Amino acid sequence: MTDTTHREPQLKLPPPSKTLQKRARGFLALFFVLAALWTLRSMLPALLWGGIFAIALWPLYKRSEKSLGRSILLPILFTGVLALIFLVPVSFISIKTADEIRGALLWIDRIRHEGIPTPTWLDRLPVAAGQTKALWSQYLGNPDALNELFHSMNVGHGVAVGKQFGSEVLHRGILFGFSMLTLFFLLKDGDIIIRKCSIASQRLFGPQGESLARQIISSIHGTVSGLVLVGLGEGAIMGICYIVAGAPQPLIFGLATAIAAMVPLLGWIAVSGVCLLIAFKGTVVTAAIVWLIGAVVLFVADHFIRPVLIGGSTKVPFLWVLLGILGGAETWQLMGLFIGPAIMAALHLLWTLWTSSKGSGPSIIRHKKR
Repeated sequence: MTDTTHREPQLKLPPPSKTLQKRARGFLALFFVLAALWTLRSMLPALLWGGIFAIALWPLYKRSEKSLGRSILLPILFTGVLALIFLVPVSFISIKTADEIRGALLWIDRIRHEGIPTPTWLDRLPVAAGQTKALWSQYLGNPDALNELFHSMNVGHGVAVGKQFGSEVLHRGILFGFSMLTLFFLLKDGDIIIRKCSIASQRLFGPQGESLARQIISSIHGTVSGLVLVGLGEGAIMGICYIVAGAPQPLIFGLATAIAAMVPLLGWIAVSGVCLLIAFKGTVVTAAIVWLIGAVVLFVADHFIRPVLIGGSTKVPFLWVLLGILGGAETWQLMGLFIGPAIMAALHLLWTLWTSSKGSGPSIIRHKKR
């Protein structure tokens, strides 16, 4: 038998196109980046918060590292102290809130059996004092009427809201734990991460990429100083005023004022609300004095201290920073207080580079005209 099989001629493929390979690698890298973001979409807030904390604490961490030496205990110490800064006030507020809820439940149980006593100030009403007292006694002073009112409420809806609140608290606690874990690893490996990011920035964006990164970092530093530290200072001053004025729960309201004062214009609402409580409980004169002190503190902080701390570190006009803070808070909630100014600082730097007569933009235009 003769061998009738024939070998197929080998195809000679042309050499691969380097442009095609570069584009394929770019699309592959983009695919994996998008896939990673989609996979971590529920954990992105924790990662972003960890990054914000790391950027804010990095200068102090490096100074501590020079003084105490490099050790695994240093990032553990920084992470633990920052966690306590958040957990101690939250625990204090939770305990106080639990006490208030317990007192409210006892009060509800008492009025269900005894009714709500008729207040004495109803006798001082200028009109319809008798009719008002009669309606109060009929609907609020009568335990049977109150029990019917409580039974008509949707208890199942309240239980569902309580379960949803509990799951939300658990979810926030998990995110906080992961943000602290992210902070620990960013502090521990910060030098390596910075070096890798610098190399990647040089390869992708050139020298201007590092300038953009520095602008974003300076914006976060300035925002932490201008919003967080100034807000805590305002809360401390107003907390002392609340204690002297005899406001209810002055420590809680002082902390609430500090958190609200981190957002421009929101501190005025917090101070005005506490002053209304002081006026209701104490005297109008005391409330007016506290409000005037708060007005002076908030005006000086918002118009003199914050513009210097936030805009001075990045040379960004305060209007840009204010728009970034308000727009970021509306879009990103609390995280937007830091992300918004960082975005506006980067945009301002890009605008400065694009409109500069000494930048690369005009030289490119002149080169094209040739």
